[in-house]
Amino acid sequence: MNSTNCVLIGFMGSGKSTIARALHKANSALILDSDSMIENNENLSIKEIFAHYGETYFRDLESKFCTFVAQNVRNAIISTGGGMPMFCDVKVMGRVFFLHLEFEEILERLSAEETAKRPLFQDKDSAFKLYQERLKTYQNSAHYTINANQSIQMITQEILEKLCI
Repeated sequence: MNSTNCVLIGFMGSGKSTIARALHKANSALILDSDSMIENNENLSIKEIFAHYGETYFRDLESKFCTFVAQNVRNAIISTGGGMPMFCDVKVMGRVFFLHLEFEEILERLSAEETAKRPLFQDKDSAFKLYQERLKTYQNSAHYTINANQSIQMITQEILEKLCI
């Protein structure tokens, strides 16, 4: 990987964490998962942060993460929370890849346990509306749009090829 970060964006369940791990296996770059780092720093789950402090507080934490990465991190794989591009300029962190997957395909991928961990996915109709609202921002925030409805190996290879451009 060159001297920039690989930033993965997309809706909840689009495969950002899975692809980050696959990219790590392919090139040993450090993975920074914004949700995991925020959970560790706050000693609370994302669901608990939303419940105790609200979405505005969480988005402020995401913004601080984005600023930190932009100023301090190079040659890493950044897996973002699904809403981060709505509230932060993710392009400042590196080369941005939108993992695009249709909403119905996301529903097929997520187990009940995974859905329960996602505060904004508790109501499927609301989640679909949110998906539609975010789609254009994802497209506009990305340097590249990747079809995430293919094998992990194919997605990883496509991203690695684009990182070497």
